[in-house]
Amino acid sequence: MRPPPRPSVGRTRPDPPVASADGSAGGPVESWGMRPRDFALVVVGAVLWGSGGIAGTFLAAGSDLSMIAVASYRLLVGGGVLAAGLLVAGRVRRTPWRPTVGRSRPVVIRILATGALAATYQATYFVAVSLASVSAATFVALGAAPVVVAVATAARARRRPATHVVVAMGLALAGLALLLGVPATGGPRFGLGLGLALVSAIAFAVMTLLNSRPLPGLEPLTLTAVSFSLGGAVLLPFAAVVGAGLVAPSGADGWLLIGFLGAVPTAAAYGAYFAGLRRVPATTAAVLALLEPLTAAVGAALLLGERLGPAGVAGAALLAAAIVALRPRGERVI
Repeated sequence: MRPPPRPSVGRTRPDPPVASADGSAGGPVESWGMRPRDFALVVVGAVLWGSGGIAGTFLAAGSDLSMIAVASYRLLVGGGVLAAGLLVAGRVRRTPWRPTVGRSRPVVIRILATGALAATYQATYFVAVSLASVSAATFVALGAAPVVVAVATAARARRRPATHVVVAMGLALAGLALLLGVPATGGPRFGLGLGLALVSAIAFAVMTLLNSRPLPGLEPLTLTAVSFSLGGAVLLPFAAVVGAGLVAPSGADGWLLIGFLGAVPTAAAYGAYFAGLRRVPATTAAVLALLEPLTAAVGAALLLGERLGPAGVAGAALLAAAIVALRPRGERVI
């Protein structure tokens, strides 16, 4: 009598790795391919970021808050909203730094680094806007980020980005230039503002690259909640000595706008971005982030009566074409 065959559990051969969308061979993150759901999460995050510009416009019009104070409040409220949600859902018990100190060290380092990068990105961008102009600071801060990510990814993989990624980046940058227009130049303050905008771009790029490889057990919402709360706390001392300092928003409308900035374009947007970043290649995610000014421009046209103009419409079309060029190809929907 022959013995029964052994069960084949655990003996199935895994799917071979596939090339990632930015041309690399596909590491642990990209080995299963970019899924449409994760692509959509990054798009949602970028779209929600655009609502922050409209809220910031209303807040600046009726408040004496300094730019760094706005950045600090935004990160603190965003981190606090997510932390409260995690507490209510009972998901704090899953925090991966409880078992052993050795296993918690990478988690702590990732959270501290993300918080520092988020604080740097937010603060330098807002100060750059005040020194240069909104259009110039936005173009440098957002436009340079995908270039930095693409160069770093290509150097690490020793392979140039895929052709469709390069095409999409060119379309997106051209669309961004048309959408924002030609900024005014002049003066040392303008040059300093551009320098700070470049620092902001590098901080965002490094944050994207860092979180493109997830840590086991560290969920995106937990990462965002803790790191952003720490980042906001880091900015508080700087906000206390800059401009109007930590002046509280005036009236209920000011607090509502701060709450909106923290909940929607911070907590929800970054939570979605980091969640999608687990499978969406870093270069693709950085290019998708350029949807932020498109959302802001469309929202300003609808809510503030600003005219987009022919150049703006053309820029919006180019940005939309870039998103289409980056869409997932042939991956299964889960």
